[in-house]
Amino acid sequence: MSSPPRPVHAPGAVPVQPLPKVTAPGLRAWKLASTPITALTAYDFITASIVEAAGVDVVLVGDSLANTALGYENTLPVTLEEMLVAVRAVRRGLRRALLVADMPFGSYQSGESEALRAAIGFVKAGAEAVKLEGGSRMASLVARLVQSGIPVMGHIGLTPQSLHAMGGYKVQGRDEEDARLLREDACALQAAGAFSLVLEGIPAPLAEEISRELDIPTIGIGAGPCCDGQILVIADLLGMLDGRRPRFVRQYLSFHDLAVDAVQRYRRDVRDGTFPAPQESYGLRADRISSSRDRIPGDPPSDPARSPAPAR
Repeated sequence: MSSPPRPVHAPGAVPVQPLPKVTAPGLRAWKLASTPITALTAYDFITASIVEAAGVDVVLVGDSLANTALGYENTLPVTLEEMLVAVRAVRRGLRRALLVADMPFGSYQSGESEALRAAIGFVKAGAEAVKLEGGSRMASLVARLVQSGIPVMGHIGLTPQSLHAMGGYKVQGRDEEDARLLREDACALQAAGAFSLVLEGIPAPLAEEISRELDIPTIGIGAGPCCDGQILVIADLLGMLDGRRPRFVRQYLSFHDLAVDAVQRYRRDVRDGTFPAPQESYGLRADRISSSRDRIPGDPPSDPARSPAPAR
């Protein structure tokens, strides 16, 4: 059997090598090399394809699916089944990026056996790791999942699933005692086997201190510039939703405004009768038999044998 042909490149062009697959254990080497980790959320095939094409390293199917895509008030109502649907869709849009699934509220608080079943479900749906919120009190569960072959990303600081216990979305670790507890949480999760740690809503100096103390990479969101990586919710980055955004968000696009403008122009064109135009419509040949060019995609070719008999 002949070998497959080699790709042909233009004279003088340097062949583009695909970037290596991102893996959970491999991210520790990124920290050692001081290579910043880029991470974003995605909730469906389209957003996954966008962040994959942009070269993002880690893609999180976050429980922020609840309030960004499903319209819930906060992250608490989203179900395991809804998260699994999103994970399967995002999986189809990724090749290189590491896919992490957020374990929703209620899927791991009722015991380690139930949590393990939920985590296995995420892996079967295509996730390569799971993320869960909580510090030292979650260390035993993290160890159980890791021992079962499931990489775990920790999450401490402002933990949205503890919204009611915290009294709202408030920056954590601002006083000495809270900062000490967060440092202990970070060390406990690392000792339990977590491969990385999300630091959310904590003072930048504390995040820098924790990042220096840990061997595993930290990924910040509202935690300053000295973490080993950064993550944002894609709806915030692209400006998909109207209204206020958190202080730590940098909005790179006003998608909401652009989309509303586009839909208004479409509505106007329909009302004015300028859409669809002739070039956006199908026509007939002079003998009124559709040519293959004009046939709607998916229609079977005409069969003369099935044509009605001519009138006598």
